[in-house]
Amino acid sequence: MEERRSAPRLRVSLDAVWDNTKGNHPARITDLSLGGCYLDTVGETMKGEVVCFRVALPDGDWLYLEGEVRHHTPRMGFGVRFVDLEEQQEQKIRGLLSAARESGSESEPIHASLVED
Repeated sequence: MEERRSAPRLRVSLDAVWDNTKGNHPARITDLSLGGCYLDTVGETMKGEVVCFRVALPDGDWLYLEGEVRHHTPRMGFGVRFVDLEEQQEQKIRGLLSAARESGSESEPIHASLVED
């Protein structure tokens, strides 16, 4: 299979919540690049749909993103390509990627746990 990604993805383990017309859904981001990520979730979506989601960062901050669903595996998750990234969002993604590289992401992914008030 031909690789279509423009940027390599690194393994991470970040809690997230994504939204669609049916409500909020918990997820775990399991890989990440500057161009997109994979959300491991049982929530249903469709290819081409734009979803909004927030990611719990290791420092306790949140990263809000939007992505277009590029592929979906029912009851397993979906991959998104980020849309309309602002500079601040891109900087936070770069920081996550740097932390993943430093932690040796192939053996130990970076982690952040979702804590809701």
